[in-house]
Amino acid sequence: MTDRSQAWDTIIERLQGPGRLRVWSVIITVFGDAIAPHGGSIPLQTLQEIMSRLGIEAGAVRTALSRLASEGWVTREREGRLSHYSLAPQGQRAFDEATQRIYAARPSEWEGQWTVAVPTNGNGEAGPGFKAAGFASHGGTWVRPDVRNAPELPVNLDGFLVVSGTAVSVPADVLALWNVDDIVRQVRDFARYIAPLAEALEGGASPQPLDALAARTLLIHEWRRMVLRTPPLPDALLPPEWLGREVRAQLKSIYSRLAGPSEAWLTSAGLPPLVDPDAFAARFGSS
Repeated sequence: MTDRSQAWDTIIERLQGPGRLRVWSVIITVFGDAIAPHGGSIPLQTLQEIMSRLGIEAGAVRTALSRLASEGWVTREREGRLSHYSLAPQGQRAFDEATQRIYAARPSEWEGQWTVAVPTNGNGEAGPGFKAAGFASHGGTWVRPDVRNAPELPVNLDGFLVVSGTAVSVPADVLALWNVDDIVRQVRDFARYIAPLAEALEGGASPQPLDALAARTLLIHEWRRMVLRTPPLPDALLPPEWLGREVRAQLKSIYSRLAGPSEAWLTSAGLPPLVDPDAFAARFGSS
């Protein structure tokens, strides 16, 4: 084993962290980040090779795919003796909805608009999907700032008066509706998470194609988990210690360095060309 291989073994191991990766969730990340841009289908053997570089055994991959198929996330097709897996329509829709936030070129922009949903049936705390759409609740009323790329409103709004517009006044403690301290902490944790990878790349460490794909997968997996579990609040409402812009700029730099060799591996593995090269190049605003 070469010194370079050992170095990337260490980097990938550190990116994996001390906890056990949820195999089904990592597979969704691989599909959304790497497979969907190439048409959305991958042979099982190729997927297992990617996952093996992450220390995930073939049996665990098959078990996770079986679960994802039964839940409507992926579909399986056979071509001769080979099995191919693709994102099912449900999985594709879910990732399409998340993509705008995951790969946004800039932090959330805001023009001072708010949406407020007031219950008319006395059951506001059971609002349908408001929390997932970035709302916070106060006394049964749901409120959120309307940023660019905000999640769509819940589908079923029966029993709610929903109003959008500019606020006449905004109390200083409005951010207490969201756990802003936790958001700041998660961004700082992510900054520490990517620091060793950034230092390695800036120091001239050049990954082999599969190493680059493994690092890219773990990078986006952690970023996706953080982005989708934190409300999309605008910078204007966040405290000075907020590091969102700096972290996103570093993420963009790392991703652009990993994209070339990781895409080379996908090509060598037989995946079709990128469906939309311009859209892929525009991730995080990269050129």
